[in-house]
Amino acid sequence: MAFFLGALAFVVALLASVMLHEGGHLLTAKRFGMKATQYFVGFGPTLWSTRRGETEYGVKAIPLGGFVKIVGYTPLEEIDAADRHRAFYRQPAPRRAVVIGAGVAANFVFAFVLLMVMAMTIGVREPGSVTSTVEEVSPCVPATMRSACTEDRPPSPAAQAGLRAGDRVVSFGGTPVADWAALTEAIGRAEPGRTVRLVVQRDGREVPLRVTLAGVEGEPFVGMSAQVVGGGYERTGPLNAAVFAAEGVGRTLAGIGDVVVDLPSAIPRLFSPDRESTPGGQVGSVVGATDVSGQIFAAEGAGTRDKIALFLSLVVSLNIFLGALNLLPLLPLDGGHLAVVGYERARAAVNRIRGRPDPGTVDIAKLLPLTYLVVLLLVGFGVLLILADLFNPLRLPE
Repeated sequence: MAFFLGALAFVVALLASVMLHEGGHLLTAKRFGMKATQYFVGFGPTLWSTRRGETEYGVKAIPLGGFVKIVGYTPLEEIDAADRHRAFYRQPAPRRAVVIGAGVAANFVFAFVLLMVMAMTIGVREPGSVTSTVEEVSPCVPATMRSACTEDRPPSPAAQAGLRAGDRVVSFGGTPVADWAALTEAIGRAEPGRTVRLVVQRDGREVPLRVTLAGVEGEPFVGMSAQVVGGGYERTGPLNAAVFAAEGVGRTLAGIGDVVVDLPSAIPRLFSPDRESTPGGQVGSVVGATDVSGQIFAAEGAGTRDKIALFLSLVVSLNIFLGALNLLPLLPLDGGHLAVVGYERARAAVNRIRGRPDPGTVDIAKLLPLTYLVVLLLVGFGVLLILADLFNPLRLPE
């Protein structure tokens, strides 16, 4: 039940984020006197609608997004003579740019405000101090660092050596360790397959153990996690919350940049066990994100505060991703329409310098083949991600 509620919550958040994006277009278009005839949640057959003034608001059968219809969004549309002066393409370039960019702005502003609210209510997560005390012993050697244990995986070195939760590691391979950083550094210097002497403090006495290191993705692996002390959430005031939100948006955008750079090399691994080993492999479809949201709600051992924070962070990432995706200068995305407006103004400026008349709007028909290609690529990549999420789903870190 918890998984279902988490999945449903993400679907609702997705629809709200898309409609917020479309709402940015709608409100600015109306503000500038353009005619918007429809504002709908979903696609396909209409389930319910109502008319307020000249705009029809409603819900359609397929909840995979939403749309707002602005009269004359391209010169290719047939427009009633009475509406020609209100057509989108006949408006001044600055107004068109504002309407086009308002959807992206709405997503970024919502992400920023949501991060501020999180910082002031749930609080900012303080990582605490990572100790050399064992929190949990992994039962197996996973296929990758992010993979879960399965029956066919061998037992972990820590489990074989008899390491227990609550043991405090005091030396590894003859090297004294005072904290987790020193321990991981000592493990990193060892080689997979090597047997080392591990000394732990257990029930007030030192217990020597022998551990034969395994290898995961070429790195030495013991199979234990550390206890964290002093961690928790700390609520902040509005000013610090704004700083936190700005840094959060910046980190997410930087992460999206890393994903874009890594994505071409990650595509061949979408169906392999090491899918999540790189940033590009951690990209998922709507299906994958819905599944992750369900996992958040169903996670055992996680507190309610942690679950809410993780879910809201997922919603923040969703909105920043929607905004960043729509900024790409490719039709039919918002960034493509902004690029067209920018090209029109640049062309008009050049003609003005040359003493020639303004050539007017771009002939969108000439850009249709490129638009169809972009749509085909986006749909194809989306289908590929959906298949990967169905047959090789993303998992929350243990």
